[in-house]
Amino acid sequence: MRFVESNFIKSAVYPKDYPSSEFTDIAFVGKSNVGKSSLINTLLNRKAIAKVSSTPGKTRLVNFFKIRFKIDETDEFGFLNFVDLPGYGYAKVSKTERAAWRKMVGTFFEERIQLRGVIFIVDVRHKADPKDAVMLQMLQNNNIPFLVVASKCDKIKKSQINKYLSPLQKAFELENNQITHFSSLKKIGIQKVTNWISNRIL
Repeated sequence: MRFVESNFIKSAVYPKDYPSSEFTDIAFVGKSNVGKSSLINTLLNRKAIAKVSSTPGKTRLVNFFKIRFKIDETDEFGFLNFVDLPGYGYAKVSKTERAAWRKMVGTFFEERIQLRGVIFIVDVRHKADPKDAVMLQMLQNNNIPFLVVASKCDKIKKSQINKYLSPLQKAFELENNQITHFSSLKKIGIQKVTNWISNRIL
């Protein structure tokens, strides 16, 4: 599978404003400044369809994108939606805003019937964060399939990637097929993430 065309649809907060769609959704979630937008841009081979903000915590909307993909083996085309969920965990965001974020994302998980899976981004260099554990629990409570993508692996030596991945896998109690590493800068892990998405929608 290759993603060959992508277009922004709209932003929303409430379910009544979600775009109606006959296609399935794959959502992306992670702490602010973890590399979520960079991952989306890298998968789509676009420079800035998902905005990379210099201010962590700035994006506070649910952003929808329509994606056209091609299956090389058959030359068939298809469509899906990428959904960029607002980042969380930024210290300067008030408790009221954090509560609003949780309600917004929780409602999306509960009510978006098109949702088929979530790419859950963490920073490979950091230990498991309690805020990430809360997100993981939200996904599990809603029985949503997910893939943990440990980003920024270009920041550590290749020989040490497993050393950093293993504690995350253990802390989150993940199977081997539920976590992978990724680098937008060095284009590492694109195929593994794409394959996971393909398995969820085809």
